[in-house]
Amino acid sequence: MTRTGKVFRWLGGIVLLLIVALAIFIATFDWNRLKPAINDKVSAELRRPFAIRGDLGVDWSRNPDEGGWRAWVPWPHIHAEDVWLGNPKNMPGDSMVTLQRVDASIAPLALLGKELLIPRIWLKRPNASLQRLANGDNNWTFDLAADQDPKQPPSDWSFTVHDIVFDKGQIAFKDATLKADFRAVIDPLGKPLPFSEVTGKQGGDKAATPDYVFGWQVKGKYNGEPLSGSGKIGGMLSLQSADLPFPLQADVRSGSTRVVVAGTLSDPLNLGGLDVQLKFSGESLSNLYGLTGVLLPNTPPYATDGHLTARLHQPGGAVFEYQKFDGKIGDSDIHGSLKYVAGKPRPTLSGAVNSRQLRLADLAPLIGADSNAAKAGRGEKSRQPADKVLPVEQFDTQSWSKMDADVKFAAARIERGSDLPLSDLATHLKLNNGELRLDPLRFGMAGGSLNAVVRLDGGKKPMRGQVDMHARKLQLKQLLPNVEAMKRSLGQMNGDARLTGSGNSVAELLATSNGDLRLLINNGVISRSLMEILGLNVGNYLVAQLFGDDVVGINCAAADVGIRSGVAAPRLFVFDTENAVINITGNTNLATERLDLSIDPESKGMRVLTLRSPLYVKGTFKHPDAGVKAGPLIARGAAAVALGAVLTPAAALLALVSPSEGGEENPCGQILREMKGKK
Repeated sequence: MTRTGKVFRWLGGIVLLLIVALAIFIATFDWNRLKPAINDKVSAELRRPFAIRGDLGVDWSRNPDEGGWRAWVPWPHIHAEDVWLGNPKNMPGDSMVTLQRVDASIAPLALLGKELLIPRIWLKRPNASLQRLANGDNNWTFDLAADQDPKQPPSDWSFTVHDIVFDKGQIAFKDATLKADFRAVIDPLGKPLPFSEVTGKQGGDKAATPDYVFGWQVKGKYNGEPLSGSGKIGGMLSLQSADLPFPLQADVRSGSTRVVVAGTLSDPLNLGGLDVQLKFSGESLSNLYGLTGVLLPNTPPYATDGHLTARLHQPGGAVFEYQKFDGKIGDSDIHGSLKYVAGKPRPTLSGAVNSRQLRLADLAPLIGADSNAAKAGRGEKSRQPADKVLPVEQFDTQSWSKMDADVKFAAARIERGSDLPLSDLATHLKLNNGELRLDPLRFGMAGGSLNAVVRLDGGKKPMRGQVDMHARKLQLKQLLPNVEAMKRSLGQMNGDARLTGSGNSVAELLATSNGDLRLLINNGVISRSLMEILGLNVGNYLVAQLFGDDVVGINCAAADVGIRSGVAAPRLFVFDTENAVINITGNTNLATERLDLSIDPESKGMRVLTLRSPLYVKGTFKHPDAGVKAGPLIARGAAAVALGAVLTPAAALLALVSPSEGGEENPCGQILREMKGKK
């Protein structure tokens, strides 16, 4: 052997010896000696305490998934036991994350390209405790040391993890801003569950939606209400891709509210958006405010099902669209699409909702007219006094300034029993900085129409209210379908009402109201049986005193009532019947709900009424009292003279006169013109 050959032989032996020595050193090295340095380095970088408190070791073996010569390259398989990550200094509690064991393999050849590639990380018994304080500080946002030095150049190294696998884990979540305190348990499903088997549809257009990998259960409190639920989510790998939709399914109950979702979350690490089928139900839509931040009115029990999409990082605020939903509120069906924008200075709700059949009782909580029976049915305690008729339920004006709204609503049919047919409700609701407007508010009633504009300014203390209402061509035979004598009537009712008031309930608004009320009725009837049908015991008594048991035709009933500071006093309130002219005077106090009315009849022609004295109506709305006044009726003809002195209002009432269905002149027109001429 030549000298050169001997040199290379010795050098090769030395290199082989060094490799064997290095292998023996690596295989026998106690990696636990590096734990103090690793703990200090990671703690300094994360700016919070970190420690590997158990065994740290490295095993070497070939990767069977590699082919060719790469299969001979050994891979380091690192394990660490009892891993602990603490909270930052400003957070209570010691631990944020604990792991019973972590296993990871590193691709050695990738290190040559300055890439730390970990194909898979195994986590055993992960346990996380997430917190957010009332000032907004949280423990899941990391303030890295490297980010504090702007002069430090970016690292040439890259870090890639292909998959994260773990067994049963737990997440505790406390959030002072959401009043949340719950614990979630996450378990692998055993085998992946296809997205289409849960949702019944395929994933999005960009990429096939990954399978569900984990199941979860949650229990605790949210916004002070009990919270419980369960569901499924995708694997940890699908969390990393902004373009890959992350599968999500949940069935959660918070208080009386239940929310069921199934769909996908886009860009999950940054909460990019949602695309889910959403069902929710509960005792009242108003309960959703604490859960969603969306201000909705008080309602009877509801349930709805629709398609929810969300774009959470828009320049003007997060955008949520609940499209093509169907559902019920009470016994009323609802359908439509709504859009919610979490913008400034207030979020905005807009869209259109319609109903094929709306039950009028389901609207009562919205207008402060909730009945005792309806409240009892929902397990609520009524605040309506037993001796009051006008609704005292308070409007929740404090929440009106938290959101703006622009929503159109329509209902084809309105159910209020067979005694009052309503249809074709249409309104445009606008809520702007605490001011609520229904403009217009219109619906069909008894073959005619009712049109109104309602304004409620919740920004004022107390609330200011204004209503401008017009009723036209209400058919008496449809208005009173249960009255046999009215079935052949061609009579109509027309009226106007303009009122303003202040107060936070219907009762308070009327108690302070100012305005005018005008009403005309032509070609009607009045009788004791009609009063019985209407449930008016006092009316029954009055009709019996005036007309006995006969059915009496009304040529015209005209009322022009002025309302000042909650006291309604008629400028003109007269019934022209086939037997007599009846004049009503006095006042009605809407604040105290007390009546003080006088009824003075004058017989017509040769027909002489048996009544010798005027009548009175006193008492309260709840318990009215009627009787005969002490003293004689006014002399014959004196009523007409008296009417002539106050008949200036007749000119205003002429505007309500419309032709009858047969084209004949409305009897009220002739009577009012005669009255106008007497002024």
